[in-house]
Amino acid sequence: MTAALSAMITAVVGVLGTLLAPVLSQRHAARQQVRETERAERRLLFEERRAAYTAMNRASRQFHTLLKDALHRLRDGVYTEHDREQLEEARREYRDRYAEAQMVVPERVLDASRAVNEVLAGIDAVIKRLDRGLAREGESAERSLQDLKQADPLLTTMRRLMRADLGIQD
Repeated sequence: MTAALSAMITAVVGVLGTLLAPVLSQRHAARQQVRETERAERRLLFEERRAAYTAMNRASRQFHTLLKDALHRLRDGVYTEHDREQLEEARREYRDRYAEAQMVVPERVLDASRAVNEVLAGIDAVIKRLDRGLAREGESAERSLQDLKQADPLLTTMRRLMRADLGIQD
């Protein structure tokens, strides 16, 4: 190879390097921006899911507690309008948190939540009938307190699934 040819190749490579450096730099920056955007989106989805889980767990447990309180008060004959209002508020909160969660949580968590809901909604219906004096055969506050205990392991299962989905290891 002659010195002139070698100089020409060096010049061409130098010019190409000078011309391509900004393009390569721009492509690298664009890829980095895409990665950052994807990370931010994943973080946002994680935060949404965590917030939904926290709200759904809190609302489920609050509804459960107020159902139990209502049954004790019905049994003892001291169920008041204030108790009814508190239970109704907890029912609405529970329903709203469940509706929000349906949009961001996986199906296995919704399945666990539905299992909890079957027990809580069933007890809620019994409480309404007991309160109105329209109890069905075999329905009582005492029996319903026993039936409500079915929700305890279901609430635990739901919470465990939520934690596992968030990557929380015990």
